Amino acid sequence: MDFIAFDLETTGIQPKTDAVIEIGAVRFRGNKTVGTFCTLINPGRPIPPEASAVNGITDDMVAGSPSIETVLAELADFCGDLPLVAHNAPFDFKFLLAAVEKHRARAPKGVVLDSCALARIIFPGMFNYKLGTLVRHFGFPNGTFHRAEEDSVYCGLLFARIVEALEKSGQPASVHALLELAKQPPLKFPQYEARPEQLGLF
Repeated sequence: MDFIAFDLETTGIQPKTDAVIEIGAVRFRGNKTVGTFCTLINPGRPIPPEASAVNGITDDMVAGSPSIETVLAELADFCGDLPLVAHNAPFDFKFLLAAVEKHRARAPKGVVLDSCALARIIFPGMFNYKLGTLVRHFGFPNGTFHRAEEDSVYCGLLFARIVEALEKSGQPASVHALLELAKQPPLKFPQYEARPEQLGLF
């Protein structure tokens, strides 16, 4: 299965008032990475110290970075209509959704799946289902956590392991089957038509 694993770093936890400062998206074919999209984003406001303490991203680091509006169009091109996966997907989905709606921007077309919800079902009995816990449990190569590209890779490896476990047990691992298994309503971004450039007559 081809899919996109993605992760965000943000200035806080409120999608309507906080901002995305990093997006990582990694295309997987099975358990192999075949493409990467990652960029810092200038939020147009200072990054709170408590956010920098978590992800290590500072105002100086994002000073020359693109805006979220520019990045969303590039992300849409990278993801196309492939299914997307994030760990605790509703959090990342709501942040991207808020940005897409605010700018009426192009967005990925695929359904968004939650690797955390699926892991709880496929691998019961874990101490917890934090991404770092699962990565270490399965022995995936790891280093930095709480940076978007690295966490996207970890999420993708975990999702590939989920699919593998289902297939080995004889269960279907299609997007529809995974949604049914997680009892998850489909998360999909609205698709806005591209706005024609103004003619500049005045």
